[in-house]
Amino acid sequence: MKKYAITFLLLCSVLFSGYRKPEEYVIESEQNAYLHNNLGLMYIQERAYYPATQEFKIAISLSPDVQASAVFYNNLGECYMKLGQPDMARDCFERALRQFSLNFRYYKNLAECYYQLGLADDQIQRSYNDPNPLGMILRGLLLEQKGQTSDAITVLDEFVAKEPDLIISSAVRQYIRQLVSKI
Repeated sequence: MKKYAITFLLLCSVLFSGYRKPEEYVIESEQNAYLHNNLGLMYIQERAYYPATQEFKIAISLSPDVQASAVFYNNLGECYMKLGQPDMARDCFERALRQFSLNFRYYKNLAECYYQLGLADDQIQRSYNDPNPLGMILRGLLLEQKGQTSDAITVLDEFVAKEPDLIISSAVRQYIRQLVSKI
């Protein structure tokens, strides 16, 4: 009888003790990547560009192969441009375009970078052989950087006529309107 009473008490103490399994702490690298990207943006607002570059690099390393990393690469490239290092920014902007090629801002940044590096003419010639119609965006922006605004409008308008349904086409249309209003 004592055995049963002790067994019953032990069983009740285990069942009603309130024990629960400890929580598992899961490290989510994508969430941490967004956190480091936001820290980098805060450093840019404070004009602390070197720590900002480190935060963007951490964000990229935490989440290298997702679409959001295109934003991280672009932010890093913009930071390098503010530091006066367009050669470092070039790689970042090109990687951003490889990750997500439908953001107009990435093309604008890359065109400005090519222009500062003195590669505008070479990239314009290269874009004529590019079978990808998105190369026309870069060509138009480079022409505009060189001061050939009417030619830039023509190229960008031709792109919009060829690819009216792409997400980026509305941003290109809006940019064309801005260029036309400048003339």
